[in-house]
Amino acid sequence: MVAAQKNRQTATAILLAAGGGSRFSGTKHKLLTVINGRSIFSWSLQHLIEANFKHVVVVTGAVDLSAQIATADTATQDIAVMHNPDWQLGMASSLQCGIARAQQLGAESVVVGLADQPAILPSAWRKVGASNAPLAIATYNGVRGNPVRLHAEIWPLLPTTGDEGARSLFKSHRDLVEEIACEGSAQDLDTTEDLDLLTKLLGA
Repeated sequence: MVAAQKNRQTATAILLAAGGGSRFSGTKHKLLTVINGRSIFSWSLQHLIEANFKHVVVVTGAVDLSAQIATADTATQDIAVMHNPDWQLGMASSLQCGIARAQQLGAESVVVGLADQPAILPSAWRKVGASNAPLAIATYNGVRGNPVRLHAEIWPLLPTTGDEGARSLFKSHRDLVEEIACEGSAQDLDTTEDLDLLTKLLGA
């Protein structure tokens, strides 16, 4: 336990899990869809927990994830669940909700990922969290994905409305960006056609 404490990430991690998943035509919300014995959300949260951040913020909205969080192995984690009542307004509102909690926790940076990307591995969360760049982003085979690191100095530049998170900042502030090669995949569960690929990615 002492060694684990020494290796803890100092940034606050934010897992965005508020969206309605309207393009997914399965029988339940996409985050509750089960692959290889775990829900999509459970895979994403467990990988984040294993990255060993001191503080984790989960932003919820369209679907009740309390049971999923209650059964996660969170014994060594400080997990704050923030419900975004404005989740229908888009991702920007959920990111702002997570940032607000991170500010309360005294965070100097956040590492943000999406709950519908269950194949993002703990190592990706850790590597991005360890960056000293104002903006850092995971890459997979040279393609940018999640998670991303956002230093507090750029939080005022984040959008407050719309369905975009920090993407525009990575385009407008290229000189501040560090790309970090990661293992795993940022493949998301958008439609039912994505299930087969994610099943393979999570099969190991």
